[in-house]
Amino acid sequence: MNLKIDRALKTPVYIQIRSQLKEQILSGRLSDGYALPSERTLAKDLGVHRNTVVRAYNELKADGLLSSYQGVGYRVACRQETGRNGQRKKAVNWQGLIKKEYRELQSAFEDYVSKPQTESRVSFAAGMAAGEVYSAKEIADCLARIISAGDRPSYFYTPYQGDPALRQEIAGFMRTKGILANPGQIQIFSENNQALDFLVTILLSPGDKVFTEESNSPDVYRAIELAGGKVIPIPMDEEGMICENLGSLIETHKPRFIYVNSSYHNPTGIGMSMERKKRLLELSYQYRVPLIEEDEASELFFEGERIPSLKSMDPGENVIYMYSFSLTMVPGVGLSFLIAPREIIKSLSNLVSVRLVTLEWMPQHLACQFLKEGTYVRKLEDFRRIYKEKRDRMCRCLQEISGSVPLSFRKPRGGVYLWVRLPSAVDVSRLRKEAEKQGVSFLTGELFFPDQNPRGNYIRLNYSYASERQIEKGMGILKECMQKIQKESDLFDKPL
Repeated sequence: MNLKIDRALKTPVYIQIRSQLKEQILSGRLSDGYALPSERTLAKDLGVHRNTVVRAYNELKADGLLSSYQGVGYRVACRQETGRNGQRKKAVNWQGLIKKEYRELQSAFEDYVSKPQTESRVSFAAGMAAGEVYSAKEIADCLARIISAGDRPSYFYTPYQGDPALRQEIAGFMRTKGILANPGQIQIFSENNQALDFLVTILLSPGDKVFTEESNSPDVYRAIELAGGKVIPIPMDEEGMICENLGSLIETHKPRFIYVNSSYHNPTGIGMSMERKKRLLELSYQYRVPLIEEDEASELFFEGERIPSLKSMDPGENVIYMYSFSLTMVPGVGLSFLIAPREIIKSLSNLVSVRLVTLEWMPQHLACQFLKEGTYVRKLEDFRRIYKEKRDRMCRCLQEISGSVPLSFRKPRGGVYLWVRLPSAVDVSRLRKEAEKQGVSFLTGELFFPDQNPRGNYIRLNYSYASERQIEKGMGILKECMQKIQKESDLFDKPL
């Protein structure tokens, strides 16, 4: 790049710079993507004020000849996007090429779930395993044993269906839960969202209807809708999905399948009763409607014993079973699996081969080793104890808040979620914003309904990852925010 400034000319200096750069770009002497000097550097080289260079660069940007990005600086724009006169041609309409359902797709959780927990930030949004159960040394030692064993290729691509040794160990673990499955009926995934996405891809056609509980994870709704399906919400009570009129609803809508979160339901924390599970199975066989059961929290029971899963009660193969280690293993190490008839597994593994090529080896080998050594089962006791303590701590905090803010909640018998109903005077959207300013995040109730229209003024609190000290801190901040909003609402509603 060679620029010359003629101060004898009446032409302003910035126009001289712009004109010379424009000619060099259009002639091809400055190639596509060429990095120009910074404003300060070029100003120093030419002996002019920085603002002169800024003005020249900005006008070239307006002509479509330059582009700039923070941290990258100014570069020559691609000539394919510009005409001979330097005016920008109409680029490819990328927005128009995106399918409508994906063009309008937005994160249901924004970035609240992914924000890290720190000393100054408390997350009641993210559903991750407690970090205090597995020590860093335990994890490092386990990985070292895997790598040094040499009995299988730790770094090689795993089979599309998942590591055979892991599937063997999972089959053994499932027997302790009353589920008889062989490794050929098991498909490994990174987490339940991925499993569901793949499953609805092979099962749903546009217009197909799916029954779910009236509240559920927004990820469930998204997966179904993106596959072209339509969610039909079924009311719930304290025993789970209401089955009283379910037969007539099945006859009317003819759902492709029924999706249930049977153990300590997300977001309500409700565990489906045995009677409801029996009735669901009866209806499944009567109307030949498959059941998809998400059973992620089944091992996290605090009182009594584990409630049997739908799958363990299924006399045939009407139930597809989904389980995840996300709440009971190492935080951030996602791993889940699905148990289904072989026809389904075959199609799923073929889809994995097309979309993923392989599955991550490290989470699979880690889970396999922990299951093989019995570590996973032993650690479940620790998770149950820790989560129960955290649940009790959060419930005590909520009970204290209820003295000034008339909220209500049901104490869950297991799992990691508290579903809290707030008085109408406390705007949950404003509460989320106020709490976020002070470093506390949670999820508002409307996210968990397919039409974003909650049947009450709810928030969902997750107590799995935060420490007890952080729970105390975060709940204290929520209390202050609730009281402030309620007070202002009361003042506003008072007659003048």
